[in-house]
Amino acid sequence: MCGLLTYISADATAPVRRAAIAEANERLHHRGPDEAGVELIDNDVVIAHKRLSIIDVESSHQPLWYADGRYVMTYNGEIYNYKELRAELIEQFGAKFDTDGDSEVVLAGYHYWGTEVATRLRGMFAFVIWDRQERRGYGARDQFGIKPMFHLHAPEGVYFSSEKKALMPFTDPKDLDEKNLSHYLTLQYPPEPGSMHRAIGRIPAGHYVQFTAGSQVSTTKFFEPTFRPQPVDDPQRLYDEILETLRESVRMHMRADVPVGAFLSSGIDSTGIVALAREFNPNILSFTMGFDVPGNYNELDVALESAQHLGIRAIGTKIGPEEMMSALPQIVWYLDDPVADPALVPLYFVAKKAAEYVTVVLGGEGADEFFAGYPIYREPLSLQSVQSLPKPVRSGLRAVSKVIPEGVKGKSFLERGTTDLETRFVGNANIYDEVEKQRILRRYDPSVRYTDITGPIYAECEGLDDTTRMQYVDMKTWMRGDILVKADRMSMAHSLEVRVPFLDVEVFKVASRIPLDEKVRLRGNHTKYALRQALNKVVPPAIVNRPKMGFPTPTRVWLANEMFEWADQILATAGCGHLIDLEYVRGLLREHKAGTADNSRKVWTILVFCLWHAIFVEQSLDPGVTRASSQLAAKPAVGSFVS
Repeated sequence: MCGLLTYISADATAPVRRAAIAEANERLHHRGPDEAGVELIDNDVVIAHKRLSIIDVESSHQPLWYADGRYVMTYNGEIYNYKELRAELIEQFGAKFDTDGDSEVVLAGYHYWGTEVATRLRGMFAFVIWDRQERRGYGARDQFGIKPMFHLHAPEGVYFSSEKKALMPFTDPKDLDEKNLSHYLTLQYPPEPGSMHRAIGRIPAGHYVQFTAGSQVSTTKFFEPTFRPQPVDDPQRLYDEILETLRESVRMHMRADVPVGAFLSSGIDSTGIVALAREFNPNILSFTMGFDVPGNYNELDVALESAQHLGIRAIGTKIGPEEMMSALPQIVWYLDDPVADPALVPLYFVAKKAAEYVTVVLGGEGADEFFAGYPIYREPLSLQSVQSLPKPVRSGLRAVSKVIPEGVKGKSFLERGTTDLETRFVGNANIYDEVEKQRILRRYDPSVRYTDITGPIYAECEGLDDTTRMQYVDMKTWMRGDILVKADRMSMAHSLEVRVPFLDVEVFKVASRIPLDEKVRLRGNHTKYALRQALNKVVPPAIVNRPKMGFPTPTRVWLANEMFEWADQILATAGCGHLIDLEYVRGLLREHKAGTADNSRKVWTILVFCLWHAIFVEQSLDPGVTRASSQLAAKPAVGSFVS
């Protein structure tokens, strides 16, 4: 894993910006503390890199050159089929290689295959290539958006970077995109392809870009995650195909020249990955996380039990409210943009612990979106009795639902059952509705609606069943804006690479064909039904059928108790009151403490934004992140691993 930064000048006669780029590149130090490189090319292109050495540790230095200096590349990611592609390039074109790593395969692939190279890559990646002969650039981001790539169009030229913070010196930090602030209040993250700053955007997942010096960047889609559910005559054959495809993906994701571990929670996703990884490395280490609080907030004991079932070592860690309050400014700094998912905090700490032992970990991200794992995906089945009624009848029932008092059984069922999918489901988070946003935003714009984001996505998947449409929307919003941002930034904060075997193009090919009745079932409250059946052969039954917990965090409890004064102080002194009515939010916090309403998610969303605004806009808060914080101690020898 690495960090990339590239600048292409709009004017070759302008002063060289190498020093400025080199300084900005230091903001990516945590992504690659092993090596740094900055190259000035033909006086108008600067390519910078931070390297975390994982494959071909002694070689594959970056920026990487190819074809006698014609091409130069900076690259972030891992290509798991690079050995197969390398053999194909040698056989088909007689390609020559100076390294044994995956980076040079990408460069050679571009030389021989052109822009088609992105379609052949199986892995996670973001890269920029400059062709000195043609004076043309090419870049790409992986199919599912696992690796980030930001871009900035400025008067002096175009910039690309792995993280937004490296681009902030080249734009106005106060030039915010208030449309994305509105979307953030609903979704708990700013959606692709924008960011919280108007001038900085993101290359969309599954797209490549082309550009020349002084030109605009053209963007082309090379991958579309299309669901095509098909009837299943032989369910066991489907389960076997899922298992074998996932097993092969895990095998390829374990290719590395450094130690590989795995995250382990209480659920089927990470447990299944660990069970398969154990087949290739019986000594694999797993890492898990818990909280110092009673109640249903601890996956630690269950995860340790799973590790014992599988016969692997597990290392657990716990945190309390003090650690959460202390770490949150650093977490927000690593995020670049505000993401108000409380699960960021435990992931940050479990990644920190894992980085003491290994350089790479496997994670279970993507399983819920691919195989229909969220409980909300069962809702279309439960609402069928209402949704199948004639429209006039549904309209009448909706009117009835409006007059039923809050808290009366059946009100929510009627409301949701008489509301179309596009309106009721905006993804896995729905923090503030439009009425609340009108109250909280100082400059509320009624023309900015969450349907601006989800509407076009729903239009792309018309004709599919409602559950599959929900999966598709989540893949293009929640997964990209929350799940994968969380995984990348919280691991990279500690110079740790997270690999996600579920998010593999071959795994998706299988998952995309699964019919509805093999995804969710009302009887037994099943989600990810086919995946659970597939993993039955490698995971103990008690774990296969365990309900999803989803990395629960005790923010609800702590905001009403240990974290109340801390949260109130942030809201009372924040410098973003011209954007948000902070006194109103303080009122929500007091309601939460009194126990009259659970406002924890609403308050947390604003707390994260306040800290983000102080760090990146006002630049008044030092998050406490130093270059030294990402300097890792040497990994212990395998013999010193403890459980």
